[in-house]
Amino acid sequence: MGKTTTRRISTNVKYGLAIHTTSSELGLAVSNFAENLWGRFPSTEFFKREGDSRSQVWDLGRSLSTHLHYHLAEYIQPQTWADLGFIAVAKGPGSFTSTRVGVVTARTLAQQLDIPLFAISSLEVLAWAEKGGDNAIAVQMPAQTNLVYTAIYSGATALLSDSLMTMEVWEKTLENWQTPYQLIKGENGIGATVTSVLEIAYLAWQKGDRPNWIDAIPFYGQSPVS
Repeated sequence: MGKTTTRRISTNVKYGLAIHTTSSELGLAVSNFAENLWGRFPSTEFFKREGDSRSQVWDLGRSLSTHLHYHLAEYIQPQTWADLGFIAVAKGPGSFTSTRVGVVTARTLAQQLDIPLFAISSLEVLAWAEKGGDNAIAVQMPAQTNLVYTAIYSGATALLSDSLMTMEVWEKTLENWQTPYQLIKGENGIGATVTSVLEIAYLAWQKGDRPNWIDAIPFYGQSPVS
């Protein structure tokens, strides 16, 4: 009989990098997960290196697409690209141009470095950042006139998938929702939720997920010319 071998997926990660560009704000976060990540994760004996978790947000407006790479190159220091174990990016919905720039940048880096890329819904990120206890989190973000991006999450589980709908349909959906929920409106300060992008990705990494960069697809929700 042949010998049975079990392949274990290592959960040892060097650094994780998160990029959030779905609004006019650029959010970046880096961590080696060696200690509490913004007070969320317990430290473990598994990680022996000194803790290093940091995040920063720039309100760049229309210059986000031209300044992203400059800020990214500056921010990664003193680490190098070789120190990264995975990348996470907010995939939208949000601004068409900003979202595209962020996802394309993340895909290019992950491909060149040959590391996993986690593409995380920006609505999921908003829900995760709020933490609703036992209640579901209903999230809405403004889109075009009388339209909103919507979703309902419980933790990282989508109870209602990311969608684009009219305010009337959304309000009716919430009116008919059968379980308790908390409503969150994502309008300002979205870039700061980049820490939640990194948290969600890290938890998935710990479970053994290793998504390929080619599967990271932006969610625009609507055509930029519609």
